[in-house]
Amino acid sequence: MSLASFHYVFRSRDEMMHALVASLIEAQTLATLESIAESTNIHHALRAGLQAYFDVLTGNPHQEQALIELLMYSMRADDLADLPQVQYASYHRAVAHLLVTAAASARVEWVRPVPDIARTIVSITDGVTLAWLADRDTVASGRVLDFAAESIAVLARPLDPERELTP
Repeated sequence: MSLASFHYVFRSRDEMMHALVASLIEAQTLATLESIAESTNIHHALRAGLQAYFDVLTGNPHQEQALIELLMYSMRADDLADLPQVQYASYHRAVAHLLVTAAASARVEWVRPVPDIARTIVSITDGVTLAWLADRDTVASGRVLDFAAESIAVLARPLDPERELTP
């Protein structure tokens, strides 16, 4: 891309980096949201959502690797010092939204704070991502995602039929 074209779209490299991160997170969130949209069982919704994330990872591993490299670079670059916090805040917000959506579909409520569960899921997907990028062991990653879905599903309880859930 020519420098003129670049500056027509972005004011700076920092703005482009932030836009790139936001765009990739949005794409991952939409893929995951579609996978949980019709789930009536929270375990199924969690597993489907984790699988949708994993499918994005395995479908384009270079994209996720670029996000990781950008994160590592930004931790060393003073002019991008805010990007790691922005990136992870976006991850946490996106996963929290997915948890609320899945709970509403499955008619359950979370027994722990949604931000805590979201942070746990982000930590799990980070680990699965790094492990899979290193060893490409899809079967082992699937077992981790199964265990994660089972473990997180126990943090949900059926809604009281007389109480309405407001997402």
